[in-house]
Amino acid sequence: MSASGMAQGLGSYILFTVAGTTYALPSGEVRHMEMLEGVTRVPNAPTFIDGVVFSRGQVVPVVNLRARFGFERAAYDLRTRLVVVQAAGRVIGLVVDSAREFVNIPPGSIQPPHEALAGMSGRYVEGVASLGDKRLVLTLDLSRILNFAESLPLDLNS
Repeated sequence: MSASGMAQGLGSYILFTVAGTTYALPSGEVRHMEMLEGVTRVPNAPTFIDGVVFSRGQVVPVVNLRARFGFERAAYDLRTRLVVVQAAGRVIGLVVDSAREFVNIPPGSIQPPHEALAGMSGRYVEGVASLGDKRLVLTLDLSRILNFAESLPLDLNS
């Protein structure tokens, strides 16, 4: 699965925080970021789906990463961001506590996750990077975060 990350080769990532931890997604998977407002609840949605929003002319399902990762939910505030990603032909919004910055992470500084993360808690983590200021950043595998898509009716335009 890291073949797509290697194919980009640029090492450009968007950093964001969820429950006090800094995560990274390859910038090529991120379409845009915006403040979060106007989430419409959807009946019978999984617990990690907050609802849908209207973003740049289309209806976008909203995945709460706190809930998806098993953390306690937090109320939206002025720092909350919607990171809109595209994967497998679908556009999906990820609710994060804050979106920090774009950085270049050299591929050699990303290590595979430790065996202790291999279970349920780390199934979304692709690697661990150490940034120059001794910050640890967990790089995510977007396809694993969104692997629910095959079993959910996320085509809300039909």
